[in-house]
Amino acid sequence: MNESRTCGQGLAETSELPGKLAEVIGAIGEILEIHMKALDLEDNDSRIEHEAYRELAGDHRRIAAGLEEIARRMSGYRDLPMGRHDPKLMSSPKAVEAFDELVSRETELLALLEVRLERDREMRAQMRSTGS
Repeated sequence: MNESRTCGQGLAETSELPGKLAEVIGAIGEILEIHMKALDLEDNDSRIEHEAYRELAGDHRRIAAGLEEIARRMSGYRDLPMGRHDPKLMSSPKAVEAFDELVSRETELLALLEVRLERDREMRAQMRSTGS
């Protein structure tokens, strides 16, 4: 382990991920809210869709707020005093396996975002051409 970086500094650096996830989840919530306004509530299917989007938009807002709070708290621990650690436990098979799992999930997230980003860029281009 790199001894020059404290655990508090590591938490602060890691806070960027929940912070950015909060921004993405919040943006999805905003898109859902805007989409709701386009629905014709005289139509029964539109009312059902509106209710589903209303619930999901609220869920996204709550999750984004929770992630923002986690990021803020993690960042606030930047100057956390460095406690003593057991180096054997820090590099135990269970610790390595947990970190392997994180790297795997990050890899999957990156792949998902790459696919979504391409699709979302195409949709944004369509929206801009339709709106002109």
